[in-house]
Amino acid sequence: MELNKTFIDGLWSKEINVSDFVSKNIAPYTGDASFLQGPTERTKHIWELCLKALEEERANNGVRSLDPHTVSTITSHQAGYIDKENELIVGLQTDELLKRAIKPFGGINVVAKACRENGVEVDDKVKDIFTHYRKTHNDGVFDVYTEEIRSFRSLGFLTGLPDNYARGRIIGDYRRLALYGIDRLIEAKMEDLHNLTGPMTDDRIRLREEVAEQIKALKDIKIMGEYYGLDLSRPATSAQEAVQWVYMAYLAAVKEQDGAAMSLGNVSSFLDIFIEYDLAHGKISETFAQELIDQFVIKLRMVRHLRMQSYNDIFAGDPTWVTEAIGGRFNDGRVKVTKTSFRFLQTLYNLGPSPEPNLTILWGPELPEGFKEFCAQVSVDTSSIQYENDNLMREVRNCDDYGIACCVSYQAIGKQIQFFGARANLAKALLLAINGGRCENTGTVMVKGIPVLTGETLKFEEVMSNYKKVLTEIARVYNEAMNIIHFMHDKYYYEKAQMAFIDTNPRINLAYGVAGLSIAIDSLSAIKNAKVTARRNDIGLTEGFDIDGTFPCFGNNDDRVDHLGVDLVYYFSEELKKLPVYKNARPTLS
Repeated sequence: MELNKTFIDGLWSKEINVSDFVSKNIAPYTGDASFLQGPTERTKHIWELCLKALEEERANNGVRSLDPHTVSTITSHQAGYIDKENELIVGLQTDELLKRAIKPFGGINVVAKACRENGVEVDDKVKDIFTHYRKTHNDGVFDVYTEEIRSFRSLGFLTGLPDNYARGRIIGDYRRLALYGIDRLIEAKMEDLHNLTGPMTDDRIRLREEVAEQIKALKDIKIMGEYYGLDLSRPATSAQEAVQWVYMAYLAAVKEQDGAAMSLGNVSSFLDIFIEYDLAHGKISETFAQELIDQFVIKLRMVRHLRMQSYNDIFAGDPTWVTEAIGGRFNDGRVKVTKTSFRFLQTLYNLGPSPEPNLTILWGPELPEGFKEFCAQVSVDTSSIQYENDNLMREVRNCDDYGIACCVSYQAIGKQIQFFGARANLAKALLLAINGGRCENTGTVMVKGIPVLTGETLKFEEVMSNYKKVLTEIARVYNEAMNIIHFMHDKYYYEKAQMAFIDTNPRINLAYGVAGLSIAIDSLSAIKNAKVTARRNDIGLTEGFDIDGTFPCFGNNDDRVDHLGVDLVYYFSEELKKLPVYKNARPTLS
């Protein structure tokens, strides 16, 4: 079908603008869940094979198999199938179900350790290349880290930094492949590159190189499609192709990157347009429509990255955060709930509950009653969906075509990216304030010029004065670490596949984060409202605290303690905002 004649025309046919396409062509659904279908025999067969493979994965210490020889790229592995004859949606990260691949561009030592923990060694040739000939993101970061940053990192004041693995939290607009095809996307990127002329500043040179890399990625994605007999050069012309094309774009991303969150975006309402067209023209049945989404979700559930055990410990398992935003409304008040919004949730019945993909409802009281009732029922039955306040998101961000990176982070799809920044530990920072700027475990002086607290009873004003000085210094060190990490990630582990599906030179926010917030707030509340005495060892470091009296705790809707949290977050955030950020990214705090 020729898309411009099939669907309602608009800006989307003249420029790369999926948001306009969805707005013009969406078919909002206000009914209930009665139309939904169960799994087909074909889907059940595919899923049984996956369940067997998952059982083998668990029995083998969490990794079914891995390839220590082939560096994972968009085109590195030939076609892989679960059961080719029964798969409506094809494509695996490698040539075998649940086989994990190596991605040493982040850091060869991380990959080597992950392999060793699973009883194999990285191929000697790969190790030689990434030790002597190809610098990694991790090498670049640690070449530039100051002694101060290393100390804050190693002693746990800055935690989970993406300095030895992919940063994640970037969402490609994977819908673009289905709507436009590779050739049109390359044409648009070539035009952007043509217009990126002088003066050749550092920023302009870097951006020209990045766009050139994106064009190479698009060409590689076309080749990857050919492995599966798919002509990705052109737009999708059916519901099945639309789902397949979107998955191929996402597959390229997870073949190339292993970030902490490789989110999907907001594809359900988009795919519904193709599904509803085929249903209306008698090309498919409702059973087949559900089967397409079931098989798509199966593929998303099978996404795997090779991780070190320490990474899995940090994130409490082996998460991929394949987050899909569902529902919500347009800014003009129309609902974005479609039948495919229901179909995605139905997979939790057809395939059983699962944390992946991370199905996230863009919630508001104005959503159709039938959808709200179904969401509530699915929540009760599966505990597998989460909710975001859609009204708040749209009010603050003024964009209704957005997705969620990881768990909660807003991103305008295809227009904006996020630099992931891990966490600063505010609880340990408070201990620095109480211990004269010294680490409570080692005695290392982390922040100079912090007065030693001499009195037995901690005084709130003295502690807060010290705490603010500590937070100012931690903000400075954290900012320097983030600038280094993202500079080096762009240089040595650039997300060319994902960025190929994003506008050239998008808006960027830097996702600073804090850990230990509730602990810090409760501690400040205790110091302010009760009597807290520090128990110190022979060199003056705290070993514990004695509390006399009661105090309000955070999380109980008590303004006496809640305002301490507001003030703490505001102060730290404002300190971060004073500092220069790589690529002029907008600093945010979670």
